[in-house]
Amino acid sequence: MPHKFSPNGQARSPLPNPLPHAGEGANESLREFHINPTLRNLLFVLLLLGAASDLGYLAMHHHIQRDVTYNASNSLEPSSVEVLRQLGGPVTITVYATEQDARLGDIRKIIRDFLSLYQRYKLDIQLVFIDPEKETEKARAAQIRFNGEMVIEYAGRSEHLTQINEQIVTSTLLRLAHTRDQTVMYLDGHGERKLDGIANFDLGSLFGAKLKQNGFHLGSLNLALAQEVPGNASVLVITQPQLDLMPGEVDKLLRYVDRGGNLLWLVDAEPLHGLERLAEKLDILLPPGIVIDPAATEMNAPATWSLGATYPPHAITHNFNLTTAFPSARQLLWNENPDWQHHVLVEAAARGWVTSKPPKGKPRDGNRLSGHPFDKQHDTPGPIVIAMALQRNINDREQRIVVVGNGAFLSNSFAGNGGNVDLGMNMVNWLAGEEHLITQQLRAAKDSKLELSATQLRLISISFLLGLPLMLAGVGIFIWWKRRRA
Repeated sequence: MPHKFSPNGQARSPLPNPLPHAGEGANESLREFHINPTLRNLLFVLLLLGAASDLGYLAMHHHIQRDVTYNASNSLEPSSVEVLRQLGGPVTITVYATEQDARLGDIRKIIRDFLSLYQRYKLDIQLVFIDPEKETEKARAAQIRFNGEMVIEYAGRSEHLTQINEQIVTSTLLRLAHTRDQTVMYLDGHGERKLDGIANFDLGSLFGAKLKQNGFHLGSLNLALAQEVPGNASVLVITQPQLDLMPGEVDKLLRYVDRGGNLLWLVDAEPLHGLERLAEKLDILLPPGIVIDPAATEMNAPATWSLGATYPPHAITHNFNLTTAFPSARQLLWNENPDWQHHVLVEAAARGWVTSKPPKGKPRDGNRLSGHPFDKQHDTPGPIVIAMALQRNINDREQRIVVVGNGAFLSNSFAGNGGNVDLGMNMVNWLAGEEHLITQQLRAAKDSKLELSATQLRLISISFLLGLPLMLAGVGIFIWWKRRRA
């Protein structure tokens, strides 16, 4: 082989044959296993169909929904969901409605869409539609009066509804969930607050109405006329008398307690008018004075209001987190008695006290506490117990009693504050042995409707129908152009 010379005239050895590239063997292997494009597309389609089939199966057998609306308008309140959990058996809702209503249109669709919220949480709610014009005999037998009227049936009991909203439907289910008829009686004849009264002093407008709405029967009891407290009374409510009870009436009350009767005693910071013997029977001490709570003044409320915000654990206060307000509450104390179990329900005024000198007139100098400052010689520092529960086993049954050092918190004037009515309902449910129905009451949803003008709606429509597709097309063209130049 002839020699080659470098530029400087020296001979140079011939160049060796180039070595094969390290990746050539791998490339050859890849070429051998090259997949046909048609087969590759077929595999992709099969994988896509398989994934779609799996997603469809999961969607059919595993229902997952999320309500992202601001006020959860497409979901039930937690209290409604809790009521549905208490219904152990199926619920049948029969709707007597024509296919079209002159005023509401497709009334069946309105009812079906609303009740689907309940069916989402309870799958055994059966919805049946009957046309009252075509099946007049069925409508007449069910005593149907209005187009769209519903009959809700559960556990052999039924109720008619002529209006439909969450408050009404849930309250109806709650009434049907009661295991038996419950009668709540209230002591009357001495100027007490009435459970069905409408005066500001009474308890009927909110608390009494809620009791009836939830399936309790209400009745008054005048012990000057009745021989004894009736045996069918599930709960006896005693509020502040304005006149003295006769000794014979108090004897009947004490016999009711001795028999194991359940009692809700709302005792105000006033003279007991003969109920001193009842306090002795229960070993409860009721010192004079009212509670002063600085936390109330921080909320721009009178210092004589006691605010409940945290509650010791008990069936009545389970998952209860609403603020309650007790105007002019009194302190509750008790003697330890092995026969009774004592449970604190509401403890207030952690930074407050019990004043032995109730304030008179208006606070001075704009300071709500200036009219009743703390007197370390006569006042009792907080925290103060203002509500308690007692229970014991007697006559082969459990007796339950709740004592609250305030009756005004359930009055028509103050029951609307915070969770007052909710707490009162929980107390009665527990006293009546219906603690499985203890639940917070429904709350009004926030109004968060978005009102848009025709121009705004047109602009949004154009943006989604034209703007968004054009933007995506522009992004695609830009990426194609960049790849073509590369």
